[in-house]
Amino acid sequence: MATEVDTWSTAQTAADGVFSHEDKKMDSNRHYSDDDDALNESEVNGNWTPQEKALHEARLKAKAKRRLRKSSSRNSTSDSFSESGDMAGVDPHSPKSKVLPSDRKSRMGKGRGLPKKGGAGGKGVWGAAGMVYEDEEPDIRDPNYDESSQGDTVYAKVVPEIDEKELEKRVNPIVQEYFEHGDTKEVELLLKELNLGHHKYEFSSLAVSLSLEGKASHRELTSRLLSDLSNKMMTQSEMARAFDKMLKELPDLILDTPEAPLMLGQFIARAIADHVLPMSFLDCYKGKVDCEHARVALDRATVLLSMKREVVRLDNVWGVGGGLRPVKHLIKEMNLLLKEYLISGDVAEAERCLRDLEVPHFHHELVYEAVVMVLEASGDNAGQMMMKLLQSFWKSGLVTIDQMNRGFQRVYDELPEISLDVPRAHTIMEGFVDLCFQEAVITKQLRDACPSSRGRKRFVSEGDGGIIKN
Repeated sequence: MATEVDTWSTAQTAADGVFSHEDKKMDSNRHYSDDDDALNESEVNGNWTPQEKALHEARLKAKAKRRLRKSSSRNSTSDSFSESGDMAGVDPHSPKSKVLPSDRKSRMGKGRGLPKKGGAGGKGVWGAAGMVYEDEEPDIRDPNYDESSQGDTVYAKVVPEIDEKELEKRVNPIVQEYFEHGDTKEVELLLKELNLGHHKYEFSSLAVSLSLEGKASHRELTSRLLSDLSNKMMTQSEMARAFDKMLKELPDLILDTPEAPLMLGQFIARAIADHVLPMSFLDCYKGKVDCEHARVALDRATVLLSMKREVVRLDNVWGVGGGLRPVKHLIKEMNLLLKEYLISGDVAEAERCLRDLEVPHFHHELVYEAVVMVLEASGDNAGQMMMKLLQSFWKSGLVTIDQMNRGFQRVYDELPEISLDVPRAHTIMEGFVDLCFQEAVITKQLRDACPSSRGRKRFVSEGDGGIIKN
């Protein structure tokens, strides 16, 4: 009984405490409300002082901030709890639901504190990881929209057609580079990048006209280029149109290349043999040509095609130019050149023949063969003529000092073997070297390097008493 009385007294005391706390809170609210009523009454009566008016506005702003802060905190906590299932049973008014300073949530009640665009935003970002963009449907309002394509838009690179003036500027470097490397596939790739259009046939005429001003090796390369481009990039009708243009331009080409008609005739014969031009190309001009130079070119082509294959092979109508020739063939050509010079004595013709070989890196072979001919010759006339020839090559710069030294040094190295066939080889060599040094054909260092016959002393037979022969 006493316990029940104690419990009832404790509960009564707690209730009195709660009521007293609520009474104090109500008294304070009543106090604020009384002040507000007094301020409102003063405002109605127009008796507000400036200080009272400022105080009233500050109170209204503070009250609005408290309401906004309270509502925003409730919304943010409820959203976060709804997104995370493990926090579903937590009281939003508990201390655990308070926003920490390290959270990325807005303090102004805007947003939920999550990364922008789900992590796909930011500088230099193309999208979230693993995102695959789908094909977009074409927009009807797009100026490039085509109804006939039915949504299948195809984008292609369009190269404008090149004009005649631009064609010459673009083609000349391509042909000049081809004369250096000789790769027809490279030329084909470069031409595919150009939109030649209806000027395609003019490439062949430009290539032929450039080769007429060049060397025989350039003309051989041009014939190979036309053969490789035939039926790939140009048809026989386009090739025939190009050569027809060249025949009409012969009067102008002769001003720079007097032998242009004969060369063009060889081009036509080679093109017909390589099936670049149709076999009926020459028949179309019979009795219809008024230009004298064009008739010369067509007659030259007719003669070459009428010859038997055993006599003339049109594959070698230009010869084999430069380093493409076999070494044995070059040596044979140089020997023939020197023998013809010893018979005719024409230095200019020998110089022209040497230039036509187009092997400046192999001129040391000419020097070697010339010196060996002097050693094997029976008279002294060969030495004088070969000295004049080498002197002319030296002064014209056709044979460089390196090639000259290399040719003489090869003879020095092989002199013991040559002396087996020519016993007086050392004596003849010394005389020829001294003659070349006097005429400034070789240097003093090269002359001193010549093996001397004085060092080749030997003992005579025992009947001479072992005396050294001088």
